[in-house]
Amino acid sequence: MDLKEWFANRKKKTEQGEVKQPLTTEEYCALWTQCFQCRELLYTRDLRSNLDVCPKCQYHFRVGAEQRIEQLVDAGSFVETEAKLSSADPLGFVDSEPYPKRLLEAERRSGLKEAIITGVGNIEDQKAALGIMDFGHFGGSMGSVVGEKVTRLVEKAEKERLPLILISSSGGARMQEGILSLMQLAKTSSALKSFSDAGLLYISILSEPTYGGVTASFAMLGDMIIAEPGARVGFAGRRVIEQTIRQKLPADFQTAEYLMSHGQVDMVIERHKLKEALAGLIKFHGQALKPSSVIQQKGAALYSR
Repeated sequence: MDLKEWFANRKKKTEQGEVKQPLTTEEYCALWTQCFQCRELLYTRDLRSNLDVCPKCQYHFRVGAEQRIEQLVDAGSFVETEAKLSSADPLGFVDSEPYPKRLLEAERRSGLKEAIITGVGNIEDQKAALGIMDFGHFGGSMGSVVGEKVTRLVEKAEKERLPLILISSSGGARMQEGILSLMQLAKTSSALKSFSDAGLLYISILSEPTYGGVTASFAMLGDMIIAEPGARVGFAGRRVIEQTIRQKLPADFQTAEYLMSHGQVDMVIERHKLKEALAGLIKFHGQALKPSSVIQQKGAALYSR
């Protein structure tokens, strides 16, 4: 076969789709992911199978709400609640773009109606109420709907006497809703006070990143506060604090490990061990989750002996 025939055959195969074309930039990025910490180039499929944790340096990537459900909840057991709630535009807010346009874009990018998914599911056969925030939707910001969904979930958990797990990943309050967004801090905290008075278990999980109004409300009110390794948690950002106090902050400031060493976090748990740890905590506190009448009956039986 001469060179002319070779090129003719190749052209024919290309037209018939038999010759693979080079990957586009988007296709290449879908196949490979670079670690933010060690800069290692990772095969995306392997990264997903490793729960989005870098196998080289153990950096914990951000994960979406739907991925988190797959990682923590028993297959087929999760039932979503308040799925149809979506944000309005009570203030008619416009910055560089109208707020409704930003909402549509956030929904298109994340595939979610809001920055949190709530529902009930099993964790190693232990039933629990779960709320999982997604930073990919509007930076996980807490507007009226996020606050309402959290409050309704807390009330449902109290009514059904279920343990409550909230996983936070947020940049804070949603400025496009102004004071209505800030009111969610009080509303969620009030609901959790009632939940606590009922003697029920609330586990708060802090993931990368958790800031602003979420940190200032339900994220730091857990009976047990767990953080993922390396997660940044705070109210104001590092740069804002340094400019305010005019001092250089420690390199590990606002990380999960720093907060634990200063008594603000109870445990730092790797993602691979999180499901087992949550199931263990729910089982350990199971006695407190039973109806008070059952507890009183058991107590009376002990005294009668």
